[in-house]
Amino acid sequence: MPRIPPEEIERIKKEIPVQRLAEARGIKLKRQGKDLMGLCPFRKEKTASLHITPATNLWHCFGCNKGGSNIDWVMEAESVKFLHAVEILRDGNFSACHGPIKVLKSNHVRGKLASPVDFNAEDRELMKQVIDYYHENLKKSPEALSYSYEAGFFQF
Repeated sequence: MPRIPPEEIERIKKEIPVQRLAEARGIKLKRQGKDLMGLCPFRKEKTASLHITPATNLWHCFGCNKGGSNIDWVMEAESVKFLHAVEILRDGNFSACHGPIKVLKSNHVRGKLASPVDFNAEDRELMKQVIDYYHENLKKSPEALSYSYEAGFFQF
C-alpha cells in the first residue's frame, strides 16, 4: 500500500464527521452542551460514556478509555490498521454534507488485509515477492519519485 500524504489524512479527518460514523452504526446521540453523548459501541454498557466533540471531530469513551479521530473510529469499529482505515474512508468518497455514511457497506474485507506474499513459497521466491512488493510501492511514492529526479537517478 503506498504512503498516504499527510494532507490527504488531514483532509479525511476534517471532512468525515465522527458523529455521522457513530450514527451509521446505529448509535443514538444526545446533545449535551456543545458535545454529543451516546452508548459506546465497543463494549456493553447501560450508561452513555461515549463523548463526541463535533468542533474538533474527536471522540472518547470514558468507560473503555478509547478515542481519537474518525480514522481511529474506523480502526476500532472495523478491526483494521491505520492505512486500511484511511483507505476505507477515502474510497467511500465521504463529504461532510453529502449522502449517507457507507463505511459498513464498503467493499473492504473486515479484519486482516490479504497478504501481498505467499508465505508457503520457498525462501528465494518469498524474498523476490517482498522485493517486488516494495519496488511497486516505491514507484507510487511521490517522495521517492521526486528524490530520484532531484538526485539524478534514472526513473524506476
